[in-house]
Amino acid sequence: MDDKQQPDGIVLTEAQKRSRRHRSIAIALALGVLVVLFFAVTMVKGPAVLVRPM
Repeated sequence: MDDKQQPDGIVLTEAQKRSRRHRSIAIALALGVLVVLFFAVTMVKGPAVLVRPM
């Protein structure tokens, strides 16, 4: 039998891990900016945005 341990799944290199982390941070920042933008637009429109006919 073979005594060598084979890794489970795909093993990423350090460059791939760093790239994945940078991409995740960029996505998180973009999402945060989008949330702030929606909040700002809602505040500019005022509370009347919640009052609408049924």
